[in-house]
Amino acid sequence: MLRVLLFLVPLALAIYALVDCISSKDDEVKHLPKLVWIALIALAWVIGPLAWILIGRRRGVSARRRGGVQWVAPDDNPEFLRSLGDDSASDPAARRDEAEQDREMLETWEEDLRRREDELRQRDDTDDDNPAGGKG
Repeated sequence: MLRVLLFLVPLALAIYALVDCISSKDDEVKHLPKLVWIALIALAWVIGPLAWILIGRRRGVSARRRGGVQWVAPDDNPEFLRSLGDDSASDPAARRDEAEQDREMLETWEEDLRRREDELRQRDDTDDDNPAGGKG
């Protein structure tokens, strides 16, 4: 079991460091070019990943501030919300037409609902007149 851990822990560390190095922005990499860090992580199996984690990348609040952009939830991001709508949604005339179609559909549904309610009321009234199953 210990032999397996002696192999898996450095492998996991190397994979983490390699993915972290590849996904980091170029301005966050310190001391060496990004390609050199990738080669060092891949070739120096334990020392390379440890060097990357300890000194290879700017970390913390200062690195996030330098980027200038913080993550914003999609429902709070106006650009994302604008991207969800199609091109016709930005046109006021198209929006008015769509709203008119929605209004007409709603009126049709309400009319159908009223008609069905009236039919049910009429059916209930006829059932109340003949409580014994239609025999009088």
